[in-house]
Amino acid sequence: MGILKQLAEYLYLRKKDPNRPDSSWVKYMHGINRISIFMFIFALIILFYKVCVKK
Repeated sequence: MGILKQLAEYLYLRKKDPNRPDSSWVKYMHGINRISIFMFIFALIILFYKVCVKK
């Protein structure tokens, strides 16, 4: 699976692959990855605000 396809699944832009193996540990891993991606995007928004808006 490609990186962009996986990222789209994490951000709920694409449906999950039905042929993917399903176990609880994989669900935990994907949940943690999803949280870290959302935190990273939130931090980028804060940095953009500090640099561009608050001069």
